[in-house]
Amino acid sequence: MRLPFLLTAGVVAALAGPWVAPASAQSTNSGTDKFAQLGQELPTPNTYRTASGAPGKDYWQQRADYNIKVSLNDDNQSISGAEDITYTNLSPDKLTYLWLQLDANIYAPNSMTASTQTAELKDKLSFQALEYIQRTGFDGSFKIEDVRVKGGKTLPYTVNYTMMRIDLPQALAPKQSITFSVKWHYNVNDHLKLGGRSGYELFPEDKNVLYEIAQFYPRMAVYDDVNGWQHKQFLGTGEFTLPFGDYRVAITAPADHVVGATGTLQNPDQVLTATQRKRLEEAKSAKKPVVIVTQAEATQAEKNHAKATKTWVYAAKNVRDFAWASSRKFIWDAMGTQVEGKPVLAMSYYPKEANPLWGQYSTEAVAHTIRTYSKYTIPYQYPVAISVHGSIGGMEYPMLCFNGYRPEKDGTYSAGTKYGLISVVIHEVGHNFFPMIINSDERQWTWMDEGLNTFMQYLTEQEWERNYPSRRGEPRQIVDYMRADRNVQNPIMTNSESVLQLGNNAYGKPATALNILRETVMGRQLFDFAFKTYAQRWAYKHPKPADFFRTMEDASGVDLDWFWRGWFYGTDHTDLAIEGVQWYKVDSKNPEVENARRREELNAAPQSLSQQRNLQDIQKTLIDDKPELKDFYNGFDALAVTDADKAAYQKYVATLSPQQQETLSKGLNFYQVNLKNLGGLVMPVIVQMTYADGSKEVVNIPAEIWRRNNAEVTKVFVTEKPVAAFTLDPFLQTADTDLSNNAFPRQLAPSRFELFQQQQQAAPNPMQQRNVSSQQPQRVGGGSTGGGK
Repeated sequence: MRLPFLLTAGVVAALAGPWVAPASAQSTNSGTDKFAQLGQELPTPNTYRTASGAPGKDYWQQRADYNIKVSLNDDNQSISGAEDITYTNLSPDKLTYLWLQLDANIYAPNSMTASTQTAELKDKLSFQALEYIQRTGFDGSFKIEDVRVKGGKTLPYTVNYTMMRIDLPQALAPKQSITFSVKWHYNVNDHLKLGGRSGYELFPEDKNVLYEIAQFYPRMAVYDDVNGWQHKQFLGTGEFTLPFGDYRVAITAPADHVVGATGTLQNPDQVLTATQRKRLEEAKSAKKPVVIVTQAEATQAEKNHAKATKTWVYAAKNVRDFAWASSRKFIWDAMGTQVEGKPVLAMSYYPKEANPLWGQYSTEAVAHTIRTYSKYTIPYQYPVAISVHGSIGGMEYPMLCFNGYRPEKDGTYSAGTKYGLISVVIHEVGHNFFPMIINSDERQWTWMDEGLNTFMQYLTEQEWERNYPSRRGEPRQIVDYMRADRNVQNPIMTNSESVLQLGNNAYGKPATALNILRETVMGRQLFDFAFKTYAQRWAYKHPKPADFFRTMEDASGVDLDWFWRGWFYGTDHTDLAIEGVQWYKVDSKNPEVENARRREELNAAPQSLSQQRNLQDIQKTLIDDKPELKDFYNGFDALAVTDADKAAYQKYVATLSPQQQETLSKGLNFYQVNLKNLGGLVMPVIVQMTYADGSKEVVNIPAEIWRRNNAEVTKVFVTEKPVAAFTLDPFLQTADTDLSNNAFPRQLAPSRFELFQQQQQAAPNPMQQRNVSSQQPQRVGGGSTGGGK
């Protein structure tokens, strides 16, 4: 940091009142206004969707109610079904045809997914990878057997890859309904071989299958005021856009299977034993998970492979979808929780291979998620919330989700496995809120469900355990992605199927953006109110990005267009730098003070090299030999203070106001800090000043400091104590991608590299290494019945 310059009295007087640098000094015409309002990027408000972000007075949405009967064939892993769909047209438009989604058709040999799949061949290729590339030997697409008006004539239909159009015999007028029937069958995919969001897992040891079933029935597409029919093809990434309705689903499965599903079980007397029904009732008021189907019961069922069947009937009201799981391997536990006085039953289904990890954590994580999300959004409305374990790593449906992570065969597990399980349960259960209730268009905008949900997952994880090791949410965790080459990035506002890095783009970056909004831009109070307002406004409706952006601004009173533009519509990154600091002190005009300071500076100033050598080489100067050459100036002290100097100072002080006199007397320090925006993303400037005495002060400057010049600005800081160092973003709040230019004077930040053997080791499992017992008793109410793995 440079030695201080002096400020003249005129500058001091100006600084005593309001002052900013003139526009010519602080602005530039870069051709890009990063603070321009979002105009053409957002749709024009109307009576359906208002400028405030709330639904308008004429807002409408369609409804689809389902009565479904399906049968699971455990011998050949197939499903057959029949459904009655009652579709109600609440739009102002006449509809001459309806569109349904046939998502399982991505497993057709000629699917668009298969034909547009890209791959690279390596020197080595596994049979599984080759099978996935070839897509041979398996057809998991829907086979439509019949479509007709219920109890009436056949309806013509056209299948276009994953979409099916049904032509109506006459136009469906506003406020009218039609009930039609569809009959179908299809083969369930082996999830370990083909992946997907639904499928089965075979356990070779006992030759049993665990089914996690979704997208198993032809489902109505959304017709809305923005897109008309949302019938973009399902290619595998963009998830599902669905209307709300009531469901009644009868699932016929082998008699020794346990079936869990969206909704509440309607016929427990027919499918559960008296003991299991008693446990289920006990679970509703239990404070810890109660085991309804024990591990011993599941293990016994694994040996039977019954040929008889049972039909499980489930019903759900006002949901957008339905999913279920079935296996004779299932252990089932549950516990009750309360959300604003309303009971919710948290439940888990899992095979013995998942214990003891699942028995200890899954249902507790379900209940914790429901309570925490309800606090920040809306109270959870549904009667149950379910976590199911199988090979599907994480996938969400109303009231039910599929989650991965299981321990080693000896029951031990690494910390990564433990926290991976808790996190995936929180994330997938959290999807009950986004998008199952706040029902965004996943086929178009993945970030509206995944990004918002990942942000809420972060908040929920931090309430589970102090300093929980969250993978996403903290700004520093998105830095590597933000500073990556722009060729591998998309704006967040990119269609789901076109995103290059889905995890970073649709999960991590929007979650981080919301965390920065909450902690740095808006503050928790304003953010939390606005975020809750969005959830309340759009619960059980179909929000779009503009509805979210507008509501966050409307409810908080904060102009955020610059933030949406930078974080959601662009690929700039944060890289703010301190390019230099100039230190100024006030010229007090007091000769005793200023002359003493000047004398100190002169005495402290180093001698030049020539001066140092002359002291040795020149023994005597001419003046030393001839003292008669000396005159008045050889003994004159220019810094000596005279009575005239003191009188002149007193006369000057008398011309100043009391406020100006106080400014002169304080000995203030003025620091001109030169700031540059190297990354292009305008962000708040957080400056930490470390004073010479070791104390610190943090100043938060809104992003609007960049409004006249997006690239470079100067900021003056006035302090009573001298500053030893300036640091930008000391708490890593802004996802700054280069910390080396954040400090002045510059500070070296150490980096590290890791040495490793060519053969990488598996993740550490200290529990296994130290022979820690993993056995956890199975719980029934508050007691234990033994068991474990």
